[in-house]
Amino acid sequence: MRIVASVVGGVLVALAVLPAWASDFDGSKLLICAPVEANDCGPGSACDKSTPDEVGAPAFIRIDVAKKAVVGPKRTSAIQVLEKSDAQLVLQGTELGYGWTIVLDQDTGRMSLTLANREGAFVLFGACTTP
Repeated sequence: MRIVASVVGGVLVALAVLPAWASDFDGSKLLICAPVEANDCGPGSACDKSTPDEVGAPAFIRIDVAKKAVVGPKRTSAIQVLEKSDAQLVLQGTELGYGWTIVLDQDTGRMSLTLANREGAFVLFGACTTP
């Protein structure tokens, strides 16, 4: 069963990363993003490696900069702060008592995502592609 999960995870990463070479990740297009690695972090201890599913993250999220929204299967969260540089796109907002930040590499489509509250943080890594 773990072998099947590893193969499926590898395929998802490949599908998410391969289109990145031909895509533009500057926020001008709708993006589909898949978190593939997760870490559960608390104060005074090392982060525990986990999976996005184990920490409750959706398999896919859509980022729609034009509508200032991050859309998951259960809820939509408003993008409250957007900062763009030559190399990356930084998006920030709040949802259900957490502050979140998504940082997207404009060349590769790779993303880092954090969700933090007063008790700890989740740090996720993944990749985005255009639909």
